[in-house]
Amino acid sequence: MTHHTQKTIKVNVPAAKIWQVLGDFASVERFAATIKTSPIVGDISSGLGAKRLCTFNDGSSLVEEIIEYQEGQGFKMALSEFSLPLKSMNAQMRVKAIDENSSELYMSAEFVVKGGLLGRLMGHLVMRPVMKGVFNKVMSGLAYHCVTGKRIDEKAPPNDELAKIMIS
Repeated sequence: MTHHTQKTIKVNVPAAKIWQVLGDFASVERFAATIKTSPIVGDISSGLGAKRLCTFNDGSSLVEEIIEYQEGQGFKMALSEFSLPLKSMNAQMRVKAIDENSSELYMSAEFVVKGGLLGRLMGHLVMRPVMKGVFNKVMSGLAYHCVTGKRIDEKAPPNDELAKIMIS
């Protein structure tokens, strides 16, 4: 059974500024607090076929490869070489302009959990809600990094600073 989860946020950051960072495929560690490094793997550094090796703060890692790409808008990735209890996972990140000074960020994932019925339950009851929280942190970290230039570390940006960037 394939699970799907998604999250959308609106931010006071121009879409072009978001894309400058998002389009630099090797830069995810600048705005995703749990990722320590994300070097490019192979000869393609951006666009369709680009791969990065994401190493997390806990030492685990996975490979993300762009399998769909729309310049200035977003991409879809296939994840592999992970230690998660998954058979497969694809993730997507997109940015869309609302107006010249604000944009909508979108993240989603489709995944299949190992373990039969227990895995399906775990995917629905545990993994989907956890992923939504991760998506929120990654996207708000992306917006915060775009505005401040600061790298997001394991500690989230202050709520009062995030509130200035987020559109409710």
